[in-house]
Amino acid sequence: MTKDLSGRTVVIVGGGSGTGLQVARRVLAQGARVVLGGRTERKLAAAASELGAAATWRVVDNTDRGSLAAFFHDLDRIDHLFTPAASYQVGPMLKLTDEEAESPFTSKFWGQYHAVKYAAPKLAADGSVVLMSGAASVRPPVAAPAYVACNAAIEGLGRGLAVELAPVRVNVVSPGTIDGNLWSQRPEEMREAAFAQYRRDTLLHRLGTEEEVADTVVFLFTNGYMTGSTLFPDGGYAFH
Repeated sequence: MTKDLSGRTVVIVGGGSGTGLQVARRVLAQGARVVLGGRTERKLAAAASELGAAATWRVVDNTDRGSLAAFFHDLDRIDHLFTPAASYQVGPMLKLTDEEAESPFTSKFWGQYHAVKYAAPKLAADGSVVLMSGAASVRPPVAAPAYVACNAAIEGLGRGLAVELAPVRVNVVSPGTIDGNLWSQRPEEMREAAFAQYRRDTLLHRLGTEEEVADTVVFLFTNGYMTGSTLFPDGGYAFH
């Protein structure tokens, strides 16, 4: 059964830019209300101004449990939750400090874990959660073992939460390399090398877009028979 988004409340932790903002645009076009969360007030305010009266925003730091608890406390109902916010370091085990190696777990894994924990009492029984992983979970492109393990752990978390929170549906979106907000913040040399490798190795020989990932997230919101699954909008990279 396809779930209508009209009149629903969609919460996006990491909604001020990138894929989160693309998801916000799509669900608003289908009649939903959106609550944007993130660390940067300026980005959130600009996004909400663009999106219009059906969008509100609140500052939240997903590495701070108190901040997450406060963010979700005043929400009456959540129909759909998407949690793409994350900030972390990536690199080889023998080059990263322990703190850098732990950073994907601190932000991307535990940030999403605690977001769902504090959101859970407010989730509608016919609602859903979409977690954000990455295709490196199944086919690492470079030496970054902690980051790879973090993404694999998030996919396992999605399966575990689907069991615990049923009938609320919990799924994971696991994108490949996306030409968007995240990579635009990285050094040009690193970005171009990664892009060239991805174009070479993926079946479709191109990068993905934030819009394509957002389409996958909205599909997971609205397909009432999807739970405990991971979808890979990655151009065929994970299966090549």
